[in-house]
Amino acid sequence: MLNKSVTLPWLKIKFNIIMDIYSLPIGFQFTSPGPIIFHLGPLTIRWYGLLIASAVLIGVTLSQYLAQRRQVNPDLIGDLAIWLVVGAIPAARLYYVLFEWPQYAQNPGDIIAIWKGGIAIHGAMLGGTLAALIFARLQKISFWQLADLVAPSVILGQAIGRWGNFFNSEAFGAPTNLPWKLYIPPENRSHLPLEMRQFDYFHPTFLYESLWNLMVFALLLSLFFRKFPGKKPLKAGTLFLVYLAAYSLGRFWIEGLRTDSLMFGPLKMAQMVSLIGITLGLAGLIWLYKRNRPLPDVVSPDRQQWDISRESPQK
Repeated sequence: MLNKSVTLPWLKIKFNIIMDIYSLPIGFQFTSPGPIIFHLGPLTIRWYGLLIASAVLIGVTLSQYLAQRRQVNPDLIGDLAIWLVVGAIPAARLYYVLFEWPQYAQNPGDIIAIWKGGIAIHGAMLGGTLAALIFARLQKISFWQLADLVAPSVILGQAIGRWGNFFNSEAFGAPTNLPWKLYIPPENRSHLPLEMRQFDYFHPTFLYESLWNLMVFALLLSLFFRKFPGKKPLKAGTLFLVYLAAYSLGRFWIEGLRTDSLMFGPLKMAQMVSLIGITLGLAGLIWLYKRNRPLPDVVSPDRQQWDISRESPQK
């Protein structure tokens, strides 16, 4: 058995590929190069911030394309994106800080240090949903139609953003000797129970969730572009509900492997919220397709103003 190292110089990431006697890869382990890309004078460029910014830009571009396919003015998505960023990122940070308050009470200056990591996707989902509800109400348009347009972008953004956990050496799971193990430096194990700190390699739960999110993304796109003869168009809210249920299902499983979960007493908060997400997603789909009734919306259909729509250039 051989152990070959492969280095990506620009990314400063070193991969160890374990090979068997036939030179076939049977293992893959890797180590974060650290959270910082480079320093530019007093400015520090971090991977976490770059990934979040990239996820937002890619997400907006994708949702604008999907809007065109649904004959909705893509400028509407650009306006909504501002609301989502303003609502989601502060809420994600606040959610995390509240559940880690003993730590931040001793270091209040770190409360706004979002570049060090420490944001909760469930907080972002709550803040973003609230922002989208207000936006739809003010614009007098359907919240569910907007949610369907942004759901694929949201889950893709989550898949991208999870790699910020890799560079920060956080959000990892229990110790493991599996071939795809992740090395965690000793300074990033201080929160672990004493019996776990002796281990070097852990489950890369950030990778599991990133891959799961990519599968959910593929599912949502396949539903969006589905072309089945005789099939009716998907009802408003379907994509968002599928996203909510599918993401929550994967998160519930993956959270069970993590060692740094936000806790609510003896319970893992993310698992509790995921169970709620699965329930709401499935209940909404049953309401739409079994009860054959539309979802409650912020604006009734007869009062919606979709005059901002335009003919799609995609024919």
